[in-house]
Amino acid sequence: MSTAVSRFPHLRQDLAASLVVFLVALPLCVGVAVASGVPAELGLVTGIVGGLVTGLLPGSSLQVSGPAAGLTVLVFEAVDTYGLPALGVIVLATGLLQLAMGALRLGRWFRAISLSVVEGMLAGIGLVLIAGQLYAAAGLPAPASGVDKILGLPGAAADALGSTEALASLAVGAGTVAVMVLWRRMPGPAGAVPGALAAVLLATAVTLAFGVPVATVEVQGLLDAVQPPGADVFGGLETGILGTIVAFTLIASAESLFSAAAVDRLHDGPRTQYNKELMAQGAGNTVCGVLGALPMTAVIVRSSANVRAGARTRASRVLHGVWLLLFAALLPSALALIPLPALAGILVHAGWKLIPFRAVAALWRSHRGEALILVVTAVSIVVVNMFEGVLIGLALSVAKTAWEASQAKLEVIDKGAGPVQVYLSGNATFLRLPKILDTLESLPTNRPVELDLTGLHHMDHACHTALRNWSDRHSTPGTAPVKLREAPVSTQ
Repeated sequence: MSTAVSRFPHLRQDLAASLVVFLVALPLCVGVAVASGVPAELGLVTGIVGGLVTGLLPGSSLQVSGPAAGLTVLVFEAVDTYGLPALGVIVLATGLLQLAMGALRLGRWFRAISLSVVEGMLAGIGLVLIAGQLYAAAGLPAPASGVDKILGLPGAAADALGSTEALASLAVGAGTVAVMVLWRRMPGPAGAVPGALAAVLLATAVTLAFGVPVATVEVQGLLDAVQPPGADVFGGLETGILGTIVAFTLIASAESLFSAAAVDRLHDGPRTQYNKELMAQGAGNTVCGVLGALPMTAVIVRSSANVRAGARTRASRVLHGVWLLLFAALLPSALALIPLPALAGILVHAGWKLIPFRAVAALWRSHRGEALILVVTAVSIVVVNMFEGVLIGLALSVAKTAWEASQAKLEVIDKGAGPVQVYLSGNATFLRLPKILDTLESLPTNRPVELDLTGLHHMDHACHTALRNWSDRHSTPGTAPVKLREAPVSTQ
């Protein structure tokens, strides 16, 4: 015993933390799988791999990985479009890309992605997730697109009001959300039980005790649910799947590395090594792909629970994977008792937490451009799709940065006699060129003009060419040509 304590001095703390994380992860793994349109067991498989594979690898010592609500919408669309067998190929390719990016030391570049784009991405996912799970809570089929899900809610509400079964199902879902919101206020030992687990247990007990007519989780068995992609799947893939793979890679990597930064702020232990963490996520997703399971990311809910429970080393996240494996192997039939509207309620709550209401309000007060990027990204994901919505957000972020970097000041001094003096300073780029040319072309053509460019830090090729052309053709015959004063600034 003393030898074990000396080798693992924090074993007691890590063991206790692993049990807490297991209890938090269990309902979320099952709920994410069901909402993604795949067998519930595949969510457990991803959680197990997140503990036993990614958990053993270096990167972020206290961060916990598994299936994430943030990828639910994208997984559902991929399975609906390409079929469940193709999911393993997509996740495998995602993992290999993450391994390559980590090996090329690109992990830190994900930290350069605008926070507004990431929060907008999560907000868009949250909106679609909430809308879709409201249908699931009522036991009704959900429309395919995000817009149709939201626009169809009034009609779904009318249908639910006319059905006793739908109202009973909604009551279970609403009760689950209420328990999760109120559970944190529970005093004593009860408050230490994760709210999601307590909500699922209570919902299961109520539906069994009162015979509430609700759908429950379908159980296949762990080995039956695991379906590695065969050679025939690789041969039948469409080229359009490449965009889905890129979307999986971008979103899973960004969410994991942003989560790592957040977890680092919660503890005083070793800091995250971003390239190694990206490779750890890649290794986990590669294994998940081989097993035909859900994609994984680092999950802030499980990670923060791990830190708050007193975890000290990566042993806690490895042990949580062991507990998930034991549950999946010994008690799989217990999943069949869980009501689907209870899982829908958990995901409605998770989707709500993905929407950064406070961040939007704070950004609107201080950085309205960033708030606009966040909102446009979220709306684009709802209206178009995940991949194109994120690209729209990234494009807006780059355009905003370019516009702000292109700050050029134009000052005209006309004393009524002698040459008109014009001073251009700052950064002259094509984005500011229309305004600069409008001012220059309004100058009198029958007076000498001196254009001083020595105050410029940067001038792009388009601006340099346009100013040269203007100076060559501005003056009327008999008037001294424009006098240019240039400094050796960059014109790349």
